Amino acid sequence: MQYFVALKIGEKRVKTAREYLNKLSNGQAMPALALRDNRSNVWEPVGDENLYAILNDAGGYVLTDVSGYMVVLCDKNGISKAIVRGLNVEHKDTIVKMLREDSISEYKGPVSLPV
Repeated sequence: MQYFVALKIGEKRVKTAREYLNKLSNGQAMPALALRDNRSNVWEPVGDENLYAILNDAGGYVLTDVSGYMVVLCDKNGISKAIVRGLNVEHKDTIVKMLREDSISEYKGPVSLPV
């Protein structure tokens, strides 16, 4: 797939994921990655499926200047599409409850975050 075609598809998927996560987080969601990093010259958009992952400092992820939890919407390969960071336990649990009510499954593998 050509780079710009893959990028446009990925950007649309990121936008959709961010809009959804914004509804659950009172507008705190940020966009993440539009393309899969496959370490080759083959360009692929981030996947269409939505799974969620919960990250924190204890899991080895550096959450920059904001501590607490991060909720990530990602594809089946763990490529992040939208993120909300700096959540306390209660806010994280509220978002997770809404994700589960919407039948969004949890992703348990390693997550690729924007640098």
